[in-house]
Amino acid sequence: MILDYNKLWKLMIDKNINKTGLCKQAKISTNAMAKMGRNESVPLETLVKICDVLKCTLNDVVEIKSKEENNGDN
Repeated sequence: MILDYNKLWKLMIDKNINKTGLCKQAKISTNAMAKMGRNESVPLETLVKICDVLKCTLNDVVEIKSKEENNGDN
């Protein structure tokens, strides 16, 4: 399974918030943000904090794809 945070980046653009601002508001580390930038896993607590700041659900920020689906995106 592959994590895809593209929905998060689009939501951040829509809400006019940058990565630094989200880190500060959600009280998450820049390391967690960097991991999401590489589509790596982060603790559920981190995602919940982000959703709280952005007033959204987990489905709005992360998508779980199969490896086959991900290969089709390239």
